[in-house]
Amino acid sequence: MWSCVDLLKKKYGEEVLTLTLKDQYYNMRKMVEPHPQVIAKAEQAMRDAGVEPRIKPIRGGTDGARLSFMGLPCPNIFAGGMNFHGKFEYCSLNTMKKAEQVIINLAQLWAK
Repeated sequence: MWSCVDLLKKKYGEEVLTLTLKDQYYNMRKMVEPHPQVIAKAEQAMRDAGVEPRIKPIRGGTDGARLSFMGLPCPNIFAGGMNFHGKFEYCSLNTMKKAEQVIINLAQLWAK
């Protein structure tokens, strides 16, 4: 971003553009990794619901990131939706039911 701003300022003048960057949220990985039981229970809850976990890094989950940095490790788990943040975003009833079951399973696993 800074190099783009510098290029545009050189081309059009210093007063044309200003850039302000601020962190919105941080990567929750460093707050979740020290608590492997959180991931293990999420994986188990998914398997118990008949969902095979697919673990991949994503950029998202502002609520989970905020909570993780407040001391409550919160990895993202699926919510049943597809094509997020686009005009073709949707969520089927079947995947919502699976997501519901995963949440119930998680609550039961943590209650033990």
